[in-house]
Amino acid sequence: MLSSSAVWRSSPNIRPKPVSQTDPASPVVLITGAARRIGATIAKHLHALNYRINIHYHGSVTEAEALADSLNQLRTDSAHTIRADLCDGQAVQTLALQSIERWGRMDALINNASSFYPTPLPNASQQDWDDLFASNLKAPFFLSQALSEELTKRGGAIVNIADIHARQPLRQHSIYCMAKAGNLMLTKTLARELAPRVRVNGIAPGAILWPENEQSPEASKHHGAMLNRVPLQRMGSPEDIARLAAFLITDAGYLTGQTIAVDGGKHLVA
Repeated sequence: MLSSSAVWRSSPNIRPKPVSQTDPASPVVLITGAARRIGATIAKHLHALNYRINIHYHGSVTEAEALADSLNQLRTDSAHTIRADLCDGQAVQTLALQSIERWGRMDALINNASSFYPTPLPNASQQDWDDLFASNLKAPFFLSQALSEELTKRGGAIVNIADIHARQPLRQHSIYCMAKAGNLMLTKTLARELAPRVRVNGIAPGAILWPENEQSPEASKHHGAMLNRVPLQRMGSPEDIARLAAFLITDAGYLTGQTIAVDGGKHLVA
């Protein structure tokens, strides 16, 4: 296959497509857990809407840098990676500061990062509690606090990624469910406290992506049984979450304090 430069030499009327320049007035978003899966899809979607993206990651450095590179190839200086352990309170504060300093503004925060694993009652530990509450509730609260002044200045928005299991308990995941239930109230209380300048909403995904450690035939059988209980009889997609997140931070000017289920109707059945 010819490279783009080789094509240009052989066909003088064809030019390589230039990389777009980033508008210095374009809005800025911080997305936690943005290197992979739903977070990465949200990042790509908002980037296509002219947002500059702060890509937070913890362990997924290769994926984060690859995502930033791909976005910067589309539009120069439009994506940036920041590593932070959300279980570390000081790291959360530093993440907020670095996110603002990168482009001198912050227009939206999407609290997407989340730990998820079972904690059967006989085996649940203090470490499980601290880890699951830190990523799913504590970090979103203190990150919102740290960015609240800048978001207020910009008339910005916060989106918290919750879970349908904040309302419907998931067997052997009690700590996770409690943390996500707190996330629902976090959305309501922040919406009340930060109004009228900052809108705060949430998204509660249902079956969007299966956990990466659930790939066995037995897991597939279980997944099929779960989808049979979904009124729409299918999985959703990360794009479903990304489109709603974009709506909530750009177009939903009279919507705040709501957590919207994206679950194919699963919340309608037991």
